[in-house]
Amino acid sequence: MHSPNPHPHSHGHSHGHSHEPGHNAHDHAPTQWQTPHLPEGAVESAPEPDSRKDLDLVEKAFVDGFAVTQDATSFLRLACIPFSAIKPDGTRLKLLRVEQAARVDVGSVTPHIGGDSFRYDPLPAAMTSRRDDLRFIYFDGTGTVGLSLGEVRDLKDDTET
Repeated sequence: MHSPNPHPHSHGHSHGHSHEPGHNAHDHAPTQWQTPHLPEGAVESAPEPDSRKDLDLVEKAFVDGFAVTQDATSFLRLACIPFSAIKPDGTRLKLLRVEQAARVDVGSVTPHIGGDSFRYDPLPAAMTSRRDDLRFIYFDGTGTVGLSLGEVRDLKDDTET
């Protein structure tokens, strides 16, 4: 027997193909995070702030702005990029340049079982991807070191004011 209500409870939403968010919608962000099932006696601590949250968006904004700035030095200062820095291991670094490069992935390589050969496939236009690479090139006393924006944010600023 077919019932007009597909499941045996009453509530205020329809079961049509509406695109309105409902209790089964999965297209919205969670409103809170919880740590389920902590071991007995454990105390839940506040989550540490995520300093890398949205880093890809921050990096994109940096790339877009840096590409058109008339004053690279001031832009770097505004973005809190250290000209002189110290790595966690104590190595001192001096900023030499900022490198930006556009990359477009147009092919895919898949290894065959055993790893002795591979399959190559050109990607259709809808599957190609474009990326802007951003590297900060520092001198460490013996050579150059390329760092990502996330790595630069972890450096201790040693720039003289």
